[in-house]
Amino acid sequence: MHTWPVQDAKARFSELLTACLSEGPQLVTRRGTEAAVLVPVAEWRRLSAAARPSLKALLLSDEARAELVIPSRGRATRRRVEEL
Repeated sequence: MHTWPVQDAKARFSELLTACLSEGPQLVTRRGTEAAVLVPVAEWRRLSAAARPSLKALLLSDEARAELVIPSRGRATRRRVEEL
């Protein structure tokens, strides 16, 4: 993966895009720190599809997706219904 400082990426965006399409993902850095990666759209779609499980996979999985909070008994109060 080739690394591009943000100044070069901005000034030579067309070259960056061409390199991405022919060589694969290109890393953009800002002040020496990794900031972004430019990837071909086909790879982006593949990665996006792999990151999201299907509804069927979610329903059949053994893992909980959220914490279920159940209040302890005796703490809930009922409102009184006053007669008219």
